[in-house]
Amino acid sequence: MAAYSRLTPLFIVTGFLGSGKTTLLNRMLRHPSLRDAAVLVNEFGDVGLDHFLVEKMDENTVLLESGCLCCTIRDDLKDAIIELNGKRERGEVPRYKRMIIETTGLADPSPIIFTLNSDTVIKHHYRLGSIITTVDAVNGLKQLKRHAESVKQASVADRIVLTKTDIAKPADTARIRAKLERLNPSAELIEAVDGEVDVKRLLRADIYDPRTKGAEVRRWLAAEEKTAGDHRHSHDVNRHDEHIHSFTLTFDEALDWTAFGIWMTMLLHAHGEKVLRIKGILNVKGVAAPVVINGVQHVVHPPMHLKAWPDNDRRSRIVFIVDDIDRALIERSLAAFNAAAGAACGGGRA
Repeated sequence: MAAYSRLTPLFIVTGFLGSGKTTLLNRMLRHPSLRDAAVLVNEFGDVGLDHFLVEKMDENTVLLESGCLCCTIRDDLKDAIIELNGKRERGEVPRYKRMIIETTGLADPSPIIFTLNSDTVIKHHYRLGSIITTVDAVNGLKQLKRHAESVKQASVADRIVLTKTDIAKPADTARIRAKLERLNPSAELIEAVDGEVDVKRLLRADIYDPRTKGAEVRRWLAAEEKTAGDHRHSHDVNRHDEHIHSFTLTFDEALDWTAFGIWMTMLLHAHGEKVLRIKGILNVKGVAAPVVINGVQHVVHPPMHLKAWPDNDRRSRIVFIVDDIDRALIERSLAAFNAAAGAACGGGRA
């Protein structure tokens, strides 16, 4: 786990067309928190770098006043990441400690997630830190209804930035907030006020940062509990449409780690593209501290041990966001593995 946490975290900034990704990125580039970052964008011109460009290092890379590297993606994203990493290793560019990718032109973040998980060179140096999604408070409800890409972007997010709240009707803002909280209860929802947003807050979403991992787990557990409590008496309110929906499975008894690991591996192997998000805190047999699991489609982070439980609830709680998978199917398959593990009286440690 220590080795994994030392890999360079990679932040993805995504969002539907016109939702404010470029405005958000411009705010971020000016912030001193990014002085140790490298940012990959599709075109320099889109983010207006000229007025705070310090030095052009080559045709694809500039050094900004904040100390942040900004690189344009000329061809393939994988090649851009590997090329920049090579320059870092050779000392040709400042030694950045995190990377941010802005997905202009990539409506669905899945290709980036797949790239991170499939390339052995990238996996040796980088890990998925968090996904930041911008949603337009004025047009977001229509986009979520009409465009599957918009729903996917919100579903996989760790942080959702609600933009244009200064020009949206309060009732529209309230409705889009409620929709997003049901769609992705574990994501933190942040409003950008007149285009301003707390950049530090955006970048602390990584639960593998030892300084914030406990607080991050407590935050998304509290958010999920609030959503469940608000809608406990409503019928199927966590369903976004006939396909994408979220739900939480809770287990009173401690889980067998070996059985659970095999089950999750098989689930993601068979349905990885449809399991948009899985987050959980597990009470594992033979382990005193809780074990945190976190995955986005086929990208599954190594399990993480917290030093202590974040609250008095010792039950295992797993939040799923899935696309066209029946909740009952997941419940039945996991129950079968749990029953088999209990009958065998075995157990493994995370």
